[in-house]
Amino acid sequence: MTRAPILVLGGRGKTGRRVVARLRDLDVPVRAASRTTGTLFDYGDRTTWGPALEGVQALYLVPMIEFVDLADITAFVHRAVEEGVQRVVLLSARGEGGGAHPHQEPLETLVRESVPQWTILRAGWFAQNFSEDYLHEPVMAGELALPAGEGREAFVDAEDIADVAAAALTDEAHAGQVYELTGPEALSFRTVASLISEASGREVRYTPVDRATYAGLLTRQGYPDDVVEAVADLMEAIARGAGEPVADGVSRALGRPPRPFADYVKEAAASGAWKD
Repeated sequence: MTRAPILVLGGRGKTGRRVVARLRDLDVPVRAASRTTGTLFDYGDRTTWGPALEGVQALYLVPMIEFVDLADITAFVHRAVEEGVQRVVLLSARGEGGGAHPHQEPLETLVRESVPQWTILRAGWFAQNFSEDYLHEPVMAGELALPAGEGREAFVDAEDIADVAAAALTDEAHAGQVYELTGPEALSFRTVASLISEASGREVRYTPVDRATYAGLLTRQGYPDDVVEAVADLMEAIARGAGEPVADGVSRALGRPPRPFADYVKEAAASGAWKD
């Protein structure tokens, strides 16, 4: 690969901004793309595709399949290859019992069949959901009310995802690899609440609820119906034990173990993530 810029989609997102930071630390030219700042990019606005792809040979592909039409993502990937992109690192999601999540299967197939060098990152639930996303508000309110039963999830740190992505974007040794990314142990939401309480000094409890109750909570927070249903499905999958298996993707890609959830919690608390 040359010193051509690497295009990072979702450049302001949980993983994207971390990938951008790592590439810059490596003195690798990087183009951070989003709908609002940096290089402007919108799957739904094809006039943004050309400028974002100009001179690019490697791409961090964050599909945002919950919000973007698959046809637009497909057209963009084909356009990227036409414009000279040789390497794509796809942020995917793991499904139950191994393999891709059903929503991600078409994207994985697309990348495998279209891109000369590809790497697929099948990530578990992000630890940072508790400090940077939709689980932050419930933590601040003191209650995680979720339809996850006593199921456990091997939460993966976004820092680990970014390390793997940066490695795959800059080293062809990762081409053709599928990395299933999780943390080193599976934890229940009850344990998570306890760890956050201990580190942050604020009382957080876990309350199992049924799907209808949870859907109502999300709806009142302003989430659209399709997102409500998708998140509720994921929670119920955790209740069934889908998130419990611990995978070796981080260690295979980086030669080190994944970061423990407790370390993430301590760092997030120290940064003020859960302060009023």
